[in-house]
Amino acid sequence: RAPLRNCVLPTHTTSTMVALPRSVQLAIACAGIFFSFSYFAVLQEDVYKKPYGGEYFKYTFVALVAERGVNALIGYAGMLALGRSGLTIPHRDIFASGISQMFAMAGSNEALRYVSYPTQVLGKSCKMVPVMAGGIVLGGKRFSLVEYVQVALITLGVVVFNFGGARKKGGAKDSPYGLALIGVSLLLDAVTGGLQDKVKVATKALNPDAAGPKRPSLHESMMWTNASGGIVALVLALLTGHMVGGIKFAIAHPEVLYSICLFSMASAVGQNFIFYVVTQFNPLVLTTVTTTRKIFSTLYSVFRNPANSLNTMQWSGCSLVFAGLLGDIVRKYLPAAPKAAPPP
Repeated sequence: RAPLRNCVLPTHTTSTMVALPRSVQLAIACAGIFFSFSYFAVLQEDVYKKPYGGEYFKYTFVALVAERGVNALIGYAGMLALGRSGLTIPHRDIFASGISQMFAMAGSNEALRYVSYPTQVLGKSCKMVPVMAGGIVLGGKRFSLVEYVQVALITLGVVVFNFGGARKKGGAKDSPYGLALIGVSLLLDAVTGGLQDKVKVATKALNPDAAGPKRPSLHESMMWTNASGGIVALVLALLTGHMVGGIKFAIAHPEVLYSICLFSMASAVGQNFIFYVVTQFNPLVLTTVTTTRKIFSTLYSVFRNPANSLNTMQWSGCSLVFAGLLGDIVRKYLPAAPKAAPPP
């Protein structure tokens, strides 16, 4: 997933946890992220990979209407219960990021119809690759040798995983189309990140005299972002026939509707915890938790579904990717080396 990173909680939003020690607050928030998105991952795999009466669910935009809609409603409820930031919100910029985020999720969800769940999770773990490429090409950024090595490890790991041999008996080979969808989703993740940064800049420009952090509140961002994505997903569901087909599929197989509703709720709960960690602690803590969760989800998917079993080369590819991700976390945790004093 790619939530808005630049949100803050209203002061009274965190009042219920203020009395708790910081370590307990962090433990609760991290546990919320881990379990809500792990549960989300299991349900998402069941929706797309489980046969229902010999058929597979293929109505991606219907699932996105439900997921975005539930998130928007939870965000709106949070605004009513906990208040707003009182700032002028750049709705156009937030809407743009919400639409981009929705298309990124559409790509990764649709990819599940053509690749295994471990492949999808592994691919989505590589967001730093397109972000770095975009920074070099569009932003003129420069990166350290260590950062290039980390990206090289991740890229090599993905190549080894996808081309390191055939699946074990019982598993289907990943489709090039599914891999392309993951690639498109990654590019849209990079675009979403840039649009989210634009929201931060625009909010400051619209509120030059405001006191305190000049950023939308948690639930303002959650509501507007998901509302925009949900509206576009609804339009696309109607135009592509996903709405009619999805409703018919859900009537014929109510269990898939149940799973969609549950993973939509899990997504909404997880987004609240994600925003809390980012705003009350720091993005590095969030990266550590989400990376660990992805590793767990990959392993759990392999062990719960024999069709997802991996050969030795694919396990090697997984190890390279996660080594690159964890290496980035370790590097950021290490204190910066002191600069040498200038000569007298």
